[in-house]
Amino acid sequence: MGLVLASTSPYRKQLLDRLGIPFTQLAPRCDEAALKGIPYPGPAGLARHLAREKAVSLLRECPGDTIIGGDQVAEIDGQILEKPGTVAKAIDQLTVLSGRTHVLATAIAVCVNGDVRTHVDLTRLTMRSLNRDSIARYVEADLPLDCAGSYKLESRGISLFERIETTDHTAIIGMPLIMLTSMLRSAGFAIP
Repeated sequence: MGLVLASTSPYRKQLLDRLGIPFTQLAPRCDEAALKGIPYPGPAGLARHLAREKAVSLLRECPGDTIIGGDQVAEIDGQILEKPGTVAKAIDQLTVLSGRTHVLATAIAVCVNGDVRTHVDLTRLTMRSLNRDSIARYVEADLPLDCAGSYKLESRGISLFERIETTDHTAIIGMPLIMLTSMLRSAGFAIP
């Protein structure tokens, strides 16, 4: 039985590397943009659905393997914050978040022989009040263009926040390792 990470995220790869289990990383075979067009209840529902669909998208290609899918959704006032993609959009997102609390839903799905277990970790993050110059300096330094919410807490982004409430700090980076290790142990993987 092999382990497959259904993600192209370098952040999820780095997190899974920490567990010391050999795995293969493959791009999921689903249209994420189309999946986001279907309404789901809140950021947790959307993140869970996307993680599940990414995992099951590789079932035919990886029969007999355990497949991990993951996704993150940042939300404030009912608005989903996509990966910004550009410096200007990152600055705009951080301006919206400045001085406010938002939710980051991080979901994982573990698929074993077609049986899928999911978990969502909800993190509440309160950002300091920032002026546009501070935000621009941060974006230039970290270039968080591929991150929901436009920040990298594992880097300089930690300085943007005054409070973070979470049960697993690795969830903020992209994958809640505490729950994932439990799920993988249940699937038969030897993890210390």
